[in-house]
This record gives sequence, structure tokens and C-alpha cells, in this order.
Amino acid sequence: MSLKGKVGTEIEIKSPPEKYYNIFKGQAYHVPNAAPDHIQGVDVHEGDWETHGSVKIWKYTLEGKSGLVFKEKVEYDDANRSATLVGVDGDIMQEYKTFKATYQVVPKGTGSLAKLNIEYEKLREDVPAPDKYITLMVNITKGIDEHITKA
Repeated sequence: MSLKGKVGTEIEIKSPPEKYYNIFKGQAYHVPNAAPDHIQGVDVHEGDWETHGSVKIWKYTLEGKSGLVFKEKVEYDDANRSATLVGVDGDIMQEYKTFKATYQVVPKGTGSLAKLNIEYEKLREDVPAPDKYITLMVNITKGIDEHITKA
């Protein structure tokens, strides 16, 4: 059994692709307001909100457990409207050697298609695939979509 893998899903959202992508590109501080049940805070640790390579620290809740922390370095791909959060420290990194969560959005009809993927390498065989984190990404995306379409 391989320790490396990739999991993902796609969901249709009502938001225009540019508005959804811009939340990750420069307005991540809106995510705790958009998805308060899942994200309790996000702070810039190095860099700023919109620069490739900046480091942010997220405080989140997963499966009812709050107070979890994810420290990531962001990679942007403007041409593909893609933001990849590369794990560098935090609770996730106790189970995974590498963890790259990608939020990508493409136009679809009057809204968009959000493509959510995680590339990972587990530290041990007994660590499950990060399906629960895909669920978290879906919930965050739904919250962002609702936040954007209400505005």
C-alpha cells in the first residue's frame, strides 16, 4: 500500500470564478466569517494576504474537534485560478509528511465549478487518506459561495 496519494472532488457554486478565487488570492481573512463553524481564524505569519509564498496560520474545527492549527505556505496560479496551501506545520503534519490542498475554480454556466484536491504523503501506513479534509474543503467552499452570493 502506497503512502502517497491524491483525493478530491468537484462542486458547482453560484459565485463567479474571479470572486471565489480572489477570496484565496487576497482576502483569506474573510473565510472565518464565511465558514465560522469550520474556520475560527487566519493570520499572516510571513508575507501578506496576496503574495505567492506567504505563510498563514489557520485555526479550524474538524469533526467536532476545535482548536486545530494548520500552518501553510500558499502557491498561486492566476492563469488557472488555483490556490494551493502547502502544509508546513500544525496538527495535519502529525499524520502527513506532505499535504497540499488545492482550491481551483473554473467557469461553468452562470457560476463556477470548484475543484478541490489534496496531494499527500502519509507518515505511516495506519494513517487514513485525508477524506475528512476534503469534506472540510467542501464546507469551506459552500460557506464562501454563500458569503459571496449574499454580498
